[in-house]
Amino acid sequence: MLAIDTPFQIGTRRVSLDFRGGIRQRVDVDPSDPVNSVRLRNVGFRVTAELPDGGTVTFEQSDVDTDAQSTLRVTQQFPPRFEERDVIPFTATIEEPDSEPLVLVSREPMVLHATLTQYPARGDLYQLEKPVDLVDPEHPDQVVAVLHGFPSKRGGL
Repeated sequence: MLAIDTPFQIGTRRVSLDFRGGIRQRVDVDPSDPVNSVRLRNVGFRVTAELPDGGTVTFEQSDVDTDAQSTLRVTQQFPPRFEERDVIPFTATIEEPDSEPLVLVSREPMVLHATLTQYPARGDLYQLEKPVDLVDPEHPDQVVAVLHGFPSKRGGL
């Protein structure tokens, strides 16, 4: 997974970051539509970017994906077209020089959407459906950072 020029805001400071890493998923049956759809269980998500003034930002899957909400659906038989929607709750760790690491959680999961001609993806672009607020787990009403976009490509990079 590669997300270049990702708009990220820490407090009032806006930065553009280049994330690298990956996601691993397991395919499960989708009981609501077993013919045209499967559920995707996230079994590993981790991406890291370097901050312009030193330090890193790392996004990691928050917990075990027990309720697979991500889906892959067939939208057209010929030529084949698929719609993938990934739902990823995550933790953000911001490490800057001369300060303690800041660990934040996503208020709502990151939702990435893509239209594919094959699965697994091969260089296809995934987009963030809406910005994700990141909060301190001890003060969930206070937004500390915001992920404004996540234009990521997967596979065949």
